[in-house]
Amino acid sequence: MAVTLEQIRAVALPLPRTSEHLIREHVKFRVGQIVYASVSPDETVLGFGFPKEERAALVAAEPDKFFLPIASDMRFHWVCAWLSALDEQEMRELIIEAWRMCVPKKVSALVPR
Repeated sequence: MAVTLEQIRAVALPLPRTSEHLIREHVKFRVGQIVYASVSPDETVLGFGFPKEERAALVAAEPDKFFLPIASDMRFHWVCAWLSALDEQEMRELIIEAWRMCVPKKVSALVPR
């Protein structure tokens, strides 16, 4: 069963300092000006913050689930996933870890691992 935008909202919005925005029809979750997750207009793709140095290995390990972002986004700490391939627990972990990349450690500590 595919992960839905509502399930993503339920994870992202309670995270400290998170706000939701609609930008070019993408639903984006951010801390300040830093976007850590984005859902495509057709709600099939989740883009999320992920360490640049680890993304090639992630995509290589599960190419049917994860893929690299468009060329212009390769400069960012970013990777994408098909929502239909994610389960709710995996989505939750990806969203929370992406959020952790954007907040100070003292704020990150407010959310248990």
